[in-house]
Amino acid sequence: MPRAIIGLLMVSGILSAASLASVPTQERSRMPSIRLATDGTGFVEEGSGRRFAPWGFNYDHDRQGRLIEDYWGAEWKTVEEDFGEMRQLGANVVRVHLQFGRFMPQPGKLDGTQVARLRDLLQLAERTGLYLDITGLGCYHKADVPEWYDRLDEAGRWRAQAEFWRSIARVCRDSPAVFCYDLMNEPVVPGGRRQPKDWLGPPFGDKHFVQFITLDQRDRPRPDIARLWVDTLVQAIREVDKRHLITVGLVPWSLDRPGLTSGFVPQKVAPALDFVAVHLYPEQGKLDEALDTLRGFFVGKPVVVEEVFPLRCSVQELEQFMDRADPLVAGWIGFYWGKTREECRQGKTLADALMAEWLELFARRGKSRK
Repeated sequence: MPRAIIGLLMVSGILSAASLASVPTQERSRMPSIRLATDGTGFVEEGSGRRFAPWGFNYDHDRQGRLIEDYWGAEWKTVEEDFGEMRQLGANVVRVHLQFGRFMPQPGKLDGTQVARLRDLLQLAERTGLYLDITGLGCYHKADVPEWYDRLDEAGRWRAQAEFWRSIARVCRDSPAVFCYDLMNEPVVPGGRRQPKDWLGPPFGDKHFVQFITLDQRDRPRPDIARLWVDTLVQAIREVDKRHLITVGLVPWSLDRPGLTSGFVPQKVAPALDFVAVHLYPEQGKLDEALDTLRGFFVGKPVVVEEVFPLRCSVQELEQFMDRADPLVAGWIGFYWGKTREECRQGKTLADALMAEWLELFARRGKSRK
């Protein structure tokens, strides 16, 4: 079934978002792979050269706060429905987060059950026309982190991380549905006299989104450690996949300026990456500051705002920020947690109301981008 016809059926209501996920792969046009544009400002579809602007969602947990590996085994239908709903909202990219411990519970060996589900996810992405931002090395739930992994020293941990990515890239390399590999969500090189004793940063709720890539800076410049770590993992991926794009999800305090910094200075790590991904949540009344921060990530590579949400400002202010930043960035990725717009509208909580407003904004801006 040609993509144009599928779109027409969806608009007319004949084909639902849920049923879209079940359209056989052989009946759909094959997705073109995504590559960098020759002018270095963004992305294009392989073959046609048509511009591609990432516009999508972080699918980092479901409505119950569960990570995808917690439910995609027994509740695959939920994943299919969620992908259909995200597509119907106008998304073209979904960012998924793979947990290290679920995929590599033993040293150097991927879990076959999780690999099978990852292959299913790639096929689902192809059927729904959604590209995947595959973020790896997640340790969001501390209880899922293998003891053997936590006991490794820096060199051993980097080797394990390289093997993870080498193995994941081997599974994904032939799928056109891979938009990019994101090496890690919000890595940090610790600095100062007090070095961390744990590889994970403080939790946000019940999840650890920040990780340290070393526990001992020694006398090394922090940006040099970050660059070497990026180079190591990029090399591991490129050994088996020379086609798909690579990035790393950076916290906004990665810029080389006074105050808190991550050590992942964009100018230092960008040369090994295909594009720069930044996580940015504008604060109420501080849109100018958020724009100044965003400009600091432009170092000669396309910039994707890989996480954005009205977490610290109103939905109206977020839209103002996006209006002002749109001419600068190559793409945007927000959040979807398994509740439809209709369910959020009918919800009784402030969280539901906020999510309903966000999804309305996303759908409205998505239509204007076509």
